[in-house]
Amino acid sequence: MKAHTFHPETDEEYAVAASHYADIGLTLGGRFYDEIERLIAEVCAAPHRFRRIDGDVRRHLAGDFPFALLYLDEPDRVWIVALMPLKRDPDYWKQRLTN
Repeated sequence: MKAHTFHPETDEEYAVAASHYADIGLTLGGRFYDEIERLIAEVCAAPHRFRRIDGDVRRHLAGDFPFALLYLDEPDRVWIVALMPLKRDPDYWKQRLTN
């Protein structure tokens, strides 16, 4: 299984989303955390399994929450570019590829 790293803005997205769901209810916050951690584990275990959406960027959709994990499979890691809310502009994260 590969290691993973977050783009700094992705780290913040994750924290904000987790906090939002935890504010609604601790159980819901825990379910969100578990779901995103499951996505990360699946991506790290089999990075080529999920669909390419833009060049080499791949997407893994959450099942119970309106989010997608966007990532690049690099030789030594999985670089998580965005934890994208599905209602957000689908291209907002693209500038992160040049940072």
